Amino acid sequence: MAISTDYLDFVLDQLSNWRTVRPKKMFGCIGLYAEGVIFGVIAKETVFLKVDDTNKKHYIEAGSESLKLFKNNTTVPSYYEVPIDILENAEQFTTWAEQSLTIQMSRSK
Repeated sequence: MAISTDYLDFVLDQLSNWRTVRPKKMFGCIGLYAEGVIFGVIAKETVFLKVDDTNKKHYIEAGSESLKLFKNNTTVPSYYEVPIDILENAEQFTTWAEQSLTIQMSRSK
């Protein structure tokens, strides 16, 4: 499923005061990269961020679901949907994105 340019522009604008975020097309989705590391995915007009035991509870408490792959609906438990109220608040969204980037960078070491 294609992601609209308007939605991608909105997401990048919300993160614009944080870091340089580079979108990259991948497998029908768009990967969100900062510092050369993927920390998020846009799929089905929804943003998903990397989670682990340090931040997953916030997503679950907000009623978020994990990423499901398109063709076989396989669950990707390491990426969770960003709640709309977080996405619409640039300051909160960047805080959640920073947590996800930190998780990915610590795994890359």
